[in-house]
Amino acid sequence: MQSASDILAIALKLMEEDLTTVTIMTWFEHSRALGFIDNTLVITVDEDFKKPIVMERYVEILEKALENMFSAHIKVFVLTEDEGRAYVINSSHNEEMLIKMTAPEEYTFDNFVIGASNKFAHAAAVAVAKQQANNSYNPLFIYGGSGLGKTHLMKAIANHVAKENPHFKIVYIKGDQFTNEMIEAIQSGKRDEFRSRYRYADILLVDDIQFIAGKEQTQIEFFHTFNTLHESNKQIVLTSDRSPKEIYTLEDRLKSRFESGILADISPPDYETRMAIIGAKAQSLDIEIPPELTQYISNSLTANVRQLEGVVKKINACKTLMHLEINFDTVKAAIQDIFYDNPGLNPSVSMVIEEVARYYGIAPDLIRGTSRNKDAVMPRQLAMYISRDITGRSFPDIGKEFGKDYSTVMHSVKKIEGLIKTDPMIKDIARDLSANIRGN
Repeated sequence: MQSASDILAIALKLMEEDLTTVTIMTWFEHSRALGFIDNTLVITVDEDFKKPIVMERYVEILEKALENMFSAHIKVFVLTEDEGRAYVINSSHNEEMLIKMTAPEEYTFDNFVIGASNKFAHAAAVAVAKQQANNSYNPLFIYGGSGLGKTHLMKAIANHVAKENPHFKIVYIKGDQFTNEMIEAIQSGKRDEFRSRYRYADILLVDDIQFIAGKEQTQIEFFHTFNTLHESNKQIVLTSDRSPKEIYTLEDRLKSRFESGILADISPPDYETRMAIIGAKAQSLDIEIPPELTQYISNSLTANVRQLEGVVKKINACKTLMHLEINFDTVKAAIQDIFYDNPGLNPSVSMVIEEVARYYGIAPDLIRGTSRNKDAVMPRQLAMYISRDITGRSFPDIGKEFGKDYSTVMHSVKKIEGLIKTDPMIKDIARDLSANIRGN
């Protein structure tokens, strides 16, 4: 019997009777078949924004091709890569789970709540979506703290452009993924393929661009990718947790290019906007939260949109799964859970180690280990210094996380403090790492 991958490959070939090769490559080039069970083919798409477009425009054609292959109706389910991982782990053929996963995407301009804190960024995003590569809007650089709606706006742009221009090659990626893909391409000798993926895009969207800072080869590669796209009048959209000038280890030539288009900042929502966000999320979940409880949530959670939406989802889960009334106790417990579940509200030493390891491209265990290699010593000392700076933990407590005694931590902290005073690069790296951790 043919594998699911073979079935998908044959079906895509048959679809050439109805679609151009370019269209098939645009929407299915990186698709994977997860399984073929009970007349159901489960596939993934490599970018989230593709899912609703594939479901709306191309699933019927794919099912037609499969019917020609098997002389029977074959159902197709489309999942994002994250959903695909959950599907593989939790179920191999649970149709109810698949139906839930194939619900419509939530990232649109229509369900983005506009307020004073994000009005300009929203307007700029809409302008880009409707008129790509206008010199005034290219690149669009949206910046602000975590959970304020940057990714929502970016994916809303992708969804709008995909619907209006289904033939467009739209590439969405996170900054650290760009680095990882580049490293893999170099190691596998597929650098040309890597460059083609990005340099021939009609619109490139990079989330959390700050994570390419300090990585010399990544910045060189992205500089040339940026120039190629910009000179070809292709739209570039970037997000970051801070403005280009505040990404201290970002090359100056990249800073100047990022600032050459339009900069749009998003700040924490004001009271009225928070109230509107809670109301909109409750309406989308078909639940009613009394006004006094909406006000309580709004006054309790002021940092970002993600917290507000998270607490409404928690309330809905309590009502739906546990059959609890939506009252003060339920809401208070949901708010407490949001703080408990969000370690970013209180950075830990473990978070520091993970971020320093990511920055230097090494394993966290190397930082925790005993190696005296220069590739491990400086990251380890920086991690100890930053842990002391942003967590306020004692030297002995930090030492336990690294398997070291307090004197080693104290020595490392003093060493970095001295370098920060004399070495501008170390100062910039420490500032960027601290900002990344707090942003998370």
